[in-house]
Amino acid sequence: MYWESYSHQKIKKIVFDALEQNLDYREKPVLGLPASYLDTEVFYNDAPFLKDAPFLSALIANPNHIGCHTLNESEAAFEGTHKIEKELIDLCAKQIFEGGDEEFDGYVASGGTEANIQAIWILKRYFEVEFNAKPNEIGVVFSEDAHYSMPKACNLLSLKSYVSKVDDTTRRVTKSSIETCVENAKRDGIKHFIVIMNMSTTMFGSVDNINEITGWLDDLRANYMVHIDGAFGGYIYPFATENLDYTFQNPKINSFTLDGHKMLQSPYGTGIYLTRKGFMDYALTEEANYVKGKDYTLVGSRSGANAIAVWMIMRTYGSDGWKAKIKQLLSKTDRLCGNLDERGVEYFRNPKMNIVTIRGKYVSTSLAKKYMLVPDSHGSDVKWWKIVVMDHVRQGVIDSFLSDLDAELKPF
Repeated sequence: MYWESYSHQKIKKIVFDALEQNLDYREKPVLGLPASYLDTEVFYNDAPFLKDAPFLSALIANPNHIGCHTLNESEAAFEGTHKIEKELIDLCAKQIFEGGDEEFDGYVASGGTEANIQAIWILKRYFEVEFNAKPNEIGVVFSEDAHYSMPKACNLLSLKSYVSKVDDTTRRVTKSSIETCVENAKRDGIKHFIVIMNMSTTMFGSVDNINEITGWLDDLRANYMVHIDGAFGGYIYPFATENLDYTFQNPKINSFTLDGHKMLQSPYGTGIYLTRKGFMDYALTEEANYVKGKDYTLVGSRSGANAIAVWMIMRTYGSDGWKAKIKQLLSKTDRLCGNLDERGVEYFRNPKMNIVTIRGKYVSTSLAKKYMLVPDSHGSDVKWWKIVVMDHVRQGVIDSFLSDLDAELKPF
């Protein structure tokens, strides 16, 4: 896992060179493209600060990144910035997820939700094309801690979902629930399974035991494909562990979701979908005849500036800088957990993640509201409160929370 850190000057040169390669609506006699630069009455392009602001310059230039640029053809009007997105996909697939010399496809989506829907859509089409499966013969398996984009995808794609239980203390998927899911699915006529594994659940930061679960599925003789939801964990978990189970080195894994706007602190609209070469073809929209290279994505037209933003962040830190940042966040999380241990407060935390989820009985609603803790449910029966240790979570704020918590712990 290594990629080079670039200076601001080098990043600026690469981005501005890419924008120079793109179509300039001001210089070309453009009649056919249904797009343009941003409205100059509102977003004027002669502001002096823009010469040192590659991301803002890209926003104003407004490149359209429709399509999938890891494939052969894309719209020539924006080929300069398309190359940056292609390099970004390559960095993520090969450097973060240990892809080796294998080729990969992917794109920068509107967020983790879209990337997860794209993954399930592609695997649905895979089973339909390769196994002549009907939609009612394809089931989706995910845990009760999985993100709500999974049931959303099933609803959109008319696929039946099977939700596995997790242990209340360890947050591990139980063997009996997987067996029940598969048995019920087969009884419903399901022959093929799309299985979602969590590389950090949203509420708990829990990481599914992929080898254990796929072993159970193998024993049950299930025909399945695996997608990894790493929307939260993708930019932290691989940097905190030497384990290769959650990388492309694991042949069981077909695709990953990442989400830049979480750990990477990139703009909203920077989810990333990664898949092994060849699978993007199952999402080809043949009817997109007027699009050069056609379209393979759920969203269609999308912001090239967002892809540039993610690339800029990764290139600013480099792999060594990013590992150092993650180490610092985990150290701060360790300190918080140590303080909770001293107080006898029950919580869940994966030691490689920066999410700490406290049992509801230890935290009052007023305390949770003061520090904006996130509940597992916005109903009256809150069982868990979540803390996420990010850059903005200063040690002084943690200490203040612990002091207020002490005042509430006296009855325990």
